[in-house]
Amino acid sequence: MSAEEEITETNGDESGNKAKKPGKYDSSAADLEKVTDFVEETEIAPQDIGEAIRVANDENQKLSVAKKEMEKELSKVKITKEDVDLIVHEMEITRNLAERKLREHRGNVVEALIELTN
Repeated sequence: MSAEEEITETNGDESGNKAKKPGKYDSSAADLEKVTDFVEETEIAPQDIGEAIRVANDENQKLSVAKKEMEKELSKVKITKEDVDLIVHEMEITRNLAERKLREHRGNVVEALIELTN
């Protein structure tokens, strides 16, 4: 065997190794295709879209009505100017926030301050 034949045989082995690697990766790619091709495509019916929008709108309306009722209830609560001034001065918050917290706690200054500190 000559030196040229040995080099040719060595080169032939390297090309054989290179051919094996893509085969290994090809099987992984085929496995991946099996997993990703499983998605079942479905079309959404226009009725379903309309129903979902209607449900969302109904919930938004209910929340809006509940919020308005709560605001009405809070506006009925009597609070004193001194209490508001105390909370504004002690907590360094806006007058509107101080009034809101007092109304939420039915005018109880101590409970309003506790909530603002927590």
